[in-house]
Amino acid sequence: MGLFDITHMGEFEVWGKDAENFIQKMTTNDVSKLATYQVQYSCMCYDHGGIVDDLLVYRLPDHFLLVVNGACLEKDFLWFSDHLSGEVELRNVSKQTALLALQGPRAEDVLKKLTDENLSDLRFYWATWGKVGGIEMLFSRTGYTGEDGFELYFSPAHAESMWNALMEAGEEFDIEPVGLGARDSLRLEMRYMLYGNDIDQTTNPLEAG
Repeated sequence: MGLFDITHMGEFEVWGKDAENFIQKMTTNDVSKLATYQVQYSCMCYDHGGIVDDLLVYRLPDHFLLVVNGACLEKDFLWFSDHLSGEVELRNVSKQTALLALQGPRAEDVLKKLTDENLSDLRFYWATWGKVGGIEMLFSRTGYTGEDGFELYFSPAHAESMWNALMEAGEEFDIEPVGLGARDSLRLEMRYMLYGNDIDQTTNPLEAG
């Protein structure tokens, strides 16, 4: 069992009646297929087909959440901003968002100690709003390790207490704090792409597989 601090990731909110059409234009996957609270892996491309970045798209009840790579945060926000169309509001909420990833085969057992949400009903690449350790947050059954797990989005004001609560809840399952180097090894074993290493502006989605 491992707990990762991935607060370096970027989070953008997309609001407005044309939000879906805008994201449909800007990303390569079919956003219209997303149900509310469903998550989609996708990417956005330059005009020549090279990849700007890969990202997660969350359809929430009244807006979309886009999660991008931390190293590409400023570039990605500028790319979206330069292509805004229709009635759309784009918000960079990265500094207002802490993100922890609880990963491993006993992740559900750890998290259910801290929430009343029915985690067994939360499928892979789906999300929900709920309280974890008394803190209201968005969390999803997603990850970048190839293991079962959850990613938790919440206010940075609660980052330290949330980290400590998860570590305490996972103690009986031998939870360990894990760094990004280990995360990179895990994603390699799962054959997940890393932007800037396996894919970049010279790679198109077909080449990336």
